[in-house]
Amino acid sequence: MLQALFWIYAINAMFLILHEIESAYWKEWELFKLGGGITGFVALHIPIIAMIFLGLITVYDPSRMGMIISLIVCAGGFFAFSIHTYFLRKGKEEFTLPISKILLYLILLLSIAQLVLTILSIVYHDPLYVI
Repeated sequence: MLQALFWIYAINAMFLILHEIESAYWKEWELFKLGGGITGFVALHIPIIAMIFLGLITVYDPSRMGMIISLIVCAGGFFAFSIHTYFLRKGKEEFTLPISKILLYLILLLSIAQLVLTILSIVYHDPLYVI
């Protein structure tokens, strides 16, 4: 189960990072009214992407921290899908390309799978994972 979690996490992380690359194309900092332009947007992503990689390492290791970060990454995937679906329904023009929508749906599906595997790993493995 931990090996499946590792690979689902890795694939989900890849699609989340691809979504964030695409977010720069759509100038997402304007959509969320964040200051700093592209420089601030990139700077904001340094700790986010570092946490994603740390989580991948600690899920592979495995550790309690890995399970916590895995849950955070799942929440990030649910947030990305939900907020962009909301913006699309409000008529925003960002993230309207087919690839944008495909990425968001893949992130949603992978986040669901990752959430299930994370919970199962916490429940059915070493008590170290109990949060």
